[in-house]
Amino acid sequence: MQRRLAPTLRRLARSFHSSVALHHGAPPAGGPTVPINFRLKDGSIKTVAAAVGTSILDVAHAFEIDLEGACESSLACSTCHVIFEEDVFDDLPEASEDEEDMLDMAFGLTSTSRLGCQVMVTEDIANATVTLPAATRNFYVDGHVPKPH
Repeated sequence: MQRRLAPTLRRLARSFHSSVALHHGAPPAGGPTVPINFRLKDGSIKTVAAAVGTSILDVAHAFEIDLEGACESSLACSTCHVIFEEDVFDDLPEASEDEEDMLDMAFGLTSTSRLGCQVMVTEDIANATVTLPAATRNFYVDGHVPKPH
C-alpha cells in the first residue's frame, strides 16, 4: 500500500507552493515598496513604504497605525474599515459580496469604503491616501484588540 501512496503524495507535494513569509507588511528582502499615506484619526498624515502584495491592514500594523482588524483578516468584522480617494477606489478590484456585507456594519461608511484586510498594495496605488474613520464598531468581543504576531 505504501508504494501506491508514494506517487500520490509526491504529486500532492508538487501542487503546494511556498513563498517568503511576510510579517505584517514587511517586504521580502529586495521586494518592491510604494509610498502610501494614512490619514490618521487626528487628521495628520503618516507616509509609509508599503510592501507590494501585502494588505492595507498588514501595512498599518507594521507601522503601528491604529487600524484594528479584530477578526485578524478573516472577513468577519468591519474594524479595518478604511476610506479611499475616489480615483483610487475606482481602480481597485471590486469588493466581494462578503466584504460588502461586512462593510454594511462599518462606522462612517462612505461610497469609497473598503476593508483594509481585503485591499492589497499594488504599484497602482502608490501615493494613495487611505483615511481611517473616526471610530470603529467592534462586534467581535467588547474591547478586544488583537496584537499582530
